[in-house]
Amino acid sequence: MDFQAWYFVALPALFLAGWIARGYEARVRAADQGGAPTALFRGLNFLLNDQPDRAIDAFIEVAKLDPETIELHYALGNLFRRRGEFDRAVRVHNYLLGRADLPTSERAKALAELAQDYLKGGMLDRAEAGFQQLVDDPAHRFDALRALLRIHATGRDWVRAIDAARQLEREGGETHRVAIAHFHCELAERAVAVGDLTAARRLLEEALVADRGSVRASILAGDIALREGDSIAAIEHWLRIASDAPEYLALIGERLSAALDAAGRRSEALNLLRRVLLDHPSIDLLDVTVRRTQEWEGNAAGEAMLREELHRHPSLLGFERLLAVRAASAPGKDPELELLRGLIQAQARNLSRYRCGTCGFRTRSFSWQCPGCLSWDSYPPKRIEELETAA
Repeated sequence: MDFQAWYFVALPALFLAGWIARGYEARVRAADQGGAPTALFRGLNFLLNDQPDRAIDAFIEVAKLDPETIELHYALGNLFRRRGEFDRAVRVHNYLLGRADLPTSERAKALAELAQDYLKGGMLDRAEAGFQQLVDDPAHRFDALRALLRIHATGRDWVRAIDAARQLEREGGETHRVAIAHFHCELAERAVAVGDLTAARRLLEEALVADRGSVRASILAGDIALREGDSIAAIEHWLRIASDAPEYLALIGERLSAALDAAGRRSEALNLLRRVLLDHPSIDLLDVTVRRTQEWEGNAAGEAMLREELHRHPSLLGFERLLAVRAASAPGKDPELELLRGLIQAQARNLSRYRCGTCGFRTRSFSWQCPGCLSWDSYPPKRIEELETAA
C-alpha cells in the first residue's frame, strides 16, 4: 500500500479511536462525580437501618473517591469506635491530624476525636495527654474536663479528680458534690489504711462540706471514732444515719448494735433495729435484727420475730432465713427441710444481689460506685427482690 492509501485508512481510524477514548473518559468522570453521592447515601441508609458493617464499606468507597472529605472521615472514625475497632479509628483521626491544610478548628476537633478513641480503647495515658491539650480551647474545654474527670476517677487519682470536678462546678455551673464527697472518702480510707487518722478526719470533714448528706462519710467518721476508742462519738455518727437515711442502717446495723450493747444500751439497740425494720423493710437489716434477738433474747424469740416479719413482708429471701433458723435448731433431723432450703437458696441467689439504679449492673456485695457505669450512690441498699416487690 502506498503512502496516500495508508493515510486515508489511518486518519479515520485515529479519529474513531479518539472519539471512543473521549467518550470513555467522560463516562469515567461522570461515574467519579456521581459515585460519591450514591455511595454516601447508600452508607447513610445502611447506618439508619442499623447495618454498620455495610455502612462502613460504603463510606470507605466514598473516602477513596474523595480523600479530602473531612466530615466523612469523622463519620468513619466514629463508626470504627462504636464497633470497638479502636486501632482503625485512631488511624482515621491521625490521618486528619497529619493533613497540613486542616483548619485550626478542625484540628482541635480531630484531636478530640482521637482522644476519645484512646479513652474508649482504654489507653488512658494517651487520652489524658490529648484532653490536656484541649483544656485551653474554649470550644472543647468542658468536654475535655469531663473526660479528664472520668480518667482521673478511673485511675483512682482522687486529688486530680477533685480538681477537675471543682473546675466544672465553678466554670460550667455543673454539680459534682456527690462525686467530690466520695473522692474525699476514698482519700480518707487511704489515710486510715496507713494509720493517719488525723488526715482521715480532715478529709471526711471536707466530704461533708461537699455533700452534707453523705452517708458514706458519716459511716467512716463513726469507724474512725470507734478505732480511736471513742464509742460515744461513733454511736452519734451512726445514729445520725438512722435518723437521716434509715434505709442505710442495714450497712451499719452490726456495728451500731454492738457499740450500743457495749455502752449498756442493748434495749435501745433492739428497739431501733425493729423500728427501722418496720418502716424500711430490708433483708440485710432483718438478718442483723434476728441475730441480735437470738443472741440477747433466745432462739425462740428470734424465730418468732422472723415469722412476724415474713407475715408483714413476705419474701423468698426471708423464707430462706426462716428455714435456716429451723435447720439450725434441729440439725440433721429433717432431711426434707434441708432439701427444701437448698432449692430455695438456688432460686433466691439471683434475687439476693444489688442492682444499679442507673445501668442495672448487678453485684453480690453493696458498692458505693457502680463498676459498670461508674455512677456514685446508684445502688439502693436493698436486694433485687425487695426492689421488685416495692415496684
